[in-house]
Amino acid sequence: MTNALAPIRSSDEACYNIAAVERDTGLSKDTLRVWERRYGFPKPLRDQHDERLYSLPELEKLRLLRLLIDYGHRPGKIINRSVSELTQLISSRAPEQTPPPEIDAILELLLRHDVDGFRNALLQALMKQGLLRFVTETVTALNHWIGDAWLAGRVAIFDEHLYSEHIQNILRNAIIAQPSRGMTPRVLLTSLPGEKHRIGLLMVEAVLTAEGAACVALGTETPVIDIKNATPAYQVDIVALSFSSAVTQSAALAGLTELRTLLPENVEIWGGGGALARARKSPDGVLLLRSFDDMRYALERWRVEHSRR
Repeated sequence: MTNALAPIRSSDEACYNIAAVERDTGLSKDTLRVWERRYGFPKPLRDQHDERLYSLPELEKLRLLRLLIDYGHRPGKIINRSVSELTQLISSRAPEQTPPPEIDAILELLLRHDVDGFRNALLQALMKQGLLRFVTETVTALNHWIGDAWLAGRVAIFDEHLYSEHIQNILRNAIIAQPSRGMTPRVLLTSLPGEKHRIGLLMVEAVLTAEGAACVALGTETPVIDIKNATPAYQVDIVALSFSSAVTQSAALAGLTELRTLLPENVEIWGGGGALARARKSPDGVLLLRSFDDMRYALERWRVEHSRR
């Protein structure tokens, strides 16, 4: 079996299979295929098994596209621009303010590759703030500023991977360590196939757990039919799905619409994440959440409504 992270040689050019590109850029396989059909980019070669092979220049351009999409650009508006134009677009972004001192101190530990210091700083912030504030203030801010540092070329891919691993481990342990686990509502948390990003789901689980909800976490990439079957099995009241900006808005809305047709009306469906941040209208029977505050309000509204029954 080919190592998905290793380049594959096609003639004299190093090429990367679709799994490697997905892992390196955060763009799902489905997104890559849709762009290929809709926009004519990327234009992968094919190996002897008719599997897609992407060149290094395509991989580098896809990285730039992903960064710009994270900051609100639409794929169709930028995908046919040259690498130099994309780089200029990135560099022309208005400079951000400097991070708050407490966030900057944690970022500097990451940039200095001080693994123990970085982990300890995160744990200290968690102990000082508690789980709810740690997620909504520290982790949210770090996600933003690490994204900015990546755009500026200060953070390498391996730095981001290390950050992701530490945040995920800390959040999992903190969720398990919550002194009182909630009872209602019961919320099933997952993402649909093609959405691999775990941090967003863990952040949602942490906030809901801190607010006293009972979470049933299935991890990422659960097929719709399995979500349908899990809902009565776990007796959940709400199904919450996360869609990062690596997923197209249309794919996210289509997945939510399909799920709505499969679940009973009394089971609420919540959707959130970067892919839905600019959605103008939610599918019928689906609640789109733009922020953690929206989610907390939705949780309180559910409790008020069900306390009357």
